[in-house]
Amino acid sequence: MTAALLLTSCGSGEEGSSDKDKIAGADTGDSSTSASAPPTASADAGRPDLSLPDDVKEVFEDWETGDATKDAVLADAGHSMTAVTRAITDGDTESPALSFYYKGEALAGAAKWVQTFVDHDATITGATRYYAPTVDLSGKTTAAVTLCADESKAFNKFRKTNRVDRSTPSDNSYVYYVSRLERNAEGVWVTSKAISKRGNEKCIA
Repeated sequence: MTAALLLTSCGSGEEGSSDKDKIAGADTGDSSTSASAPPTASADAGRPDLSLPDDVKEVFEDWETGDATKDAVLADAGHSMTAVTRAITDGDTESPALSFYYKGEALAGAAKWVQTFVDHDATITGATRYYAPTVDLSGKTTAAVTLCADESKAFNKFRKTNRVDRSTPSDNSYVYYVSRLERNAEGVWVTSKAISKRGNEKCIA
């Protein structure tokens, strides 16, 4: 069956967590402790529209650290997640949101993930919760971010029939992300590498 394929099997750059795949600096930052809030973005840099359909929600928990630079990194890390969601709901592997927030290896991985949904004529519905972020700065233009995603309330929806696959949540509903972000000339923190692992103990309550 393809019903359970999409959300439970695919991820941008999804791999095992071997040492050679670890991103330098990840897991060394401090977790933020601020109140729940979605990431915010400045109005400059020609940022793309990241609005989502009414039946698709994203919640970003503790997404501020109080440090301006780290908060900017986390904001764009959050935007990169929403960019993939936007591309999936649009059914567009060449979404401007993807190429704005990703580059190189990470862009190829994100587009491949979106293509999986396109191939199955599917989208998503429901809510995804992002939580437990950490950020570690390396100089002024490079950062490592880790975060967790709870997809237990997000489901595949097939476009032609509007059928929703309400799969039973499992450990695979929780995803651990490790990303490398680089600040570009416009001040946007762009994801250049992303590794994800489903069922990682770091994210399972």
